[in-house]
Amino acid sequence: MDKPVIENRALFADALNGLRATPKFLASKWFYDATGSALFEQITTLPEYYPTRTEIAILEQNVASIAKLVPKGAVLVELGSGASVKTRILLDRLPHLSAYVPLDISARFLIETVERLAKDYPGLNIEPVVADFMADIDLPGSLNTTPKVVFFPGSTIGNLTPPDAVELLKRIRAIPNVAGLILGADLVKDRNTLVHAYDDSAGVTAAFNLNLLTRLNREIGAQFDLNDFSHRAVWNDAASRIEMHLVSQRAHEVVLGTEIIRFRKGETIHTENSHKYSNPALQSLAERSGWRISELLTDSGNQFAVALLQPRT
Repeated sequence: MDKPVIENRALFADALNGLRATPKFLASKWFYDATGSALFEQITTLPEYYPTRTEIAILEQNVASIAKLVPKGAVLVELGSGASVKTRILLDRLPHLSAYVPLDISARFLIETVERLAKDYPGLNIEPVVADFMADIDLPGSLNTTPKVVFFPGSTIGNLTPPDAVELLKRIRAIPNVAGLILGADLVKDRNTLVHAYDDSAGVTAAFNLNLLTRLNREIGAQFDLNDFSHRAVWNDAASRIEMHLVSQRAHEVVLGTEIIRFRKGETIHTENSHKYSNPALQSLAERSGWRISELLTDSGNQFAVALLQPRT
């Protein structure tokens, strides 16, 4: 057998750690290669996936409130910027911004997005940063003394465990001259709405989940057969979260580096959590991480929230 080519050592280390564990897991941050990022953008347009269109409506209807959070000449910093679709709502209506800093883990996707933004906003200083926001958040040094407002939409906060969510918000609070945080959070609602949002009839979310195995094959020389796995989304009521899993369809083995990873039929790889919040839970999250909610913006159906946070002194 030829020795596998390992192009991404960090991914290899994470995969070994997760697939050796009981139960098996893979970190959701690895979803977002160029293909994964493009698939996620497709997910956001699906009829079952309410969070994106609901959050966009909240942002569009409340720009005046959001503008009060943003000082004149401030920098808008977006964590996990993706295609920056929601950001355009703010860029169009906050002309007093001095710069936009999109931060994303997918370099190729980020470059393509910035090229489009530069054409549409020729007068705006755009400073992209390729990084994982779960590591230290290092922004361009030239912006240290400039007030900053962080934009963290899409309920990405829900992908983190509660302790990790607190830790991330503490690190955002520690950014030099941070003036505010615009935080998108999905709210608790009926089980069927939640499950269908993560298991759509067109199978796009399934492709997004399975693409993680394609990435392991390509970047670390794994030998997954995607036909051996299926996508599953379940609601965990006790933990107030949707879980995504890849389910082994048969007992089999997969080569990973020099190791053999064994799967039982029905065994799963836990690939993502999406925690859903209540209003009191959001208040608690803010308080424990050094922030206060100055305004909580929701839709009429109370499906989604955009929290406007200011640093607690």
